[in-house]
Amino acid sequence: MQQPLAGRRIVFLVTEDWYFWSHRLPLARAARDLGARVIVAARIADHEGRLRAEGFETAHIPFDRAGLSPRRDFATVREITRLYRRVRPDLVHHVAVKPVLFGSLAARLAGAPRIVNAMAGLGFLFTNEKPRTRVLRGVFLAGLRALGRGQTTWTIVQNDDDRAILLRAGLPEARMATIRGSGVDAQAFRPASSEPPGPPVAVCVARMLWDKGVGELVEAARILRDRGVSLRIRLVGGGDLNPASVPPETLANWADEGVVEIAGHSADVAGEYARAHIAVLPSYREGLPKSLLEAAACGLPLVATDVPGCREICRDGDSGLLVPLRDPLALADALARLAADADLRRRLGANARRAVEEEFAQEIVVERTLAIYSRLLDDGTPA
Repeated sequence: MQQPLAGRRIVFLVTEDWYFWSHRLPLARAARDLGARVIVAARIADHEGRLRAEGFETAHIPFDRAGLSPRRDFATVREITRLYRRVRPDLVHHVAVKPVLFGSLAARLAGAPRIVNAMAGLGFLFTNEKPRTRVLRGVFLAGLRALGRGQTTWTIVQNDDDRAILLRAGLPEARMATIRGSGVDAQAFRPASSEPPGPPVAVCVARMLWDKGVGELVEAARILRDRGVSLRIRLVGGGDLNPASVPPETLANWADEGVVEIAGHSADVAGEYARAHIAVLPSYREGLPKSLLEAAACGLPLVATDVPGCREICRDGDSGLLVPLRDPLALADALARLAADADLRRRLGANARRAVEEEFAQEIVVERTLAIYSRLLDDGTPA
């Protein structure tokens, strides 16, 4: 594998530098260590110094995650095209909906020879059924189909549901791989020697978005409070430019109500899980949520919605409990069941940790992705 990557120019295109740092860093390090020149193209904000210290180059791309604007989006595609013409990458790796669509178009315009499109979940386009969103969904799938048929374009999905959607849209199965998530560091995220003392704590680590299910979780917390269930529910995560963001005043009202704890962003996610008994994510749809993978690596039992992505790691009765989408009552029931049963928590948590070690560790994800790179760069025909 070393020969195909040595001296090659690889561009990672993502929306935000923090996302690259949290989700793609091990892969980029591995490519760098095999001799590749790595360029990180994103909206560069707080992580430029860290990225350059790793030996990566950076390029600012003005992604706008707050919505769609033809003028701004055209300018973004133009900047990506200029970057690809200047750098002349041997391979470009696009991650998530906008980078995949905009980057694929720019790659065609600039003549970038090899493309890896990684769908980190199909997100808002597939959770919202408003007429405008359905139109945008159709445009996205048509664009992806038109741009994704080249012999040296590969698509990576994180779960079988997304795979089925893209196959129905006409993407070639022969150049599609399912690689489950971005991996988790099973050494940094490890089970505690014992559960923390005191009343059980259920922690939700997520961006504070409505489509992460935080509204339903707060309603479930109210139900549990009214029942007299002894369970603290803690929301860990910051805001976002996403149109589905929970307004800061709503978060403040929840904190004043006292039904949940609003912790804000935390740089110590492993510590948050070490202080908890249960991990919960009632999301509307995911690719494969890194927060649940990290919780599983810490040996926590999981509670999640029975939706694409979440059910890949939260396996009902094995590593956690699945609940129906947008159902606060079922969510409250699942949390109450785990809060009352320490033996069940230990069994589900041990199974969750085992799944990470066998299927989701970052070494597995990196190895499978580098195999695609290697074959693309070696002879243009991935295995």
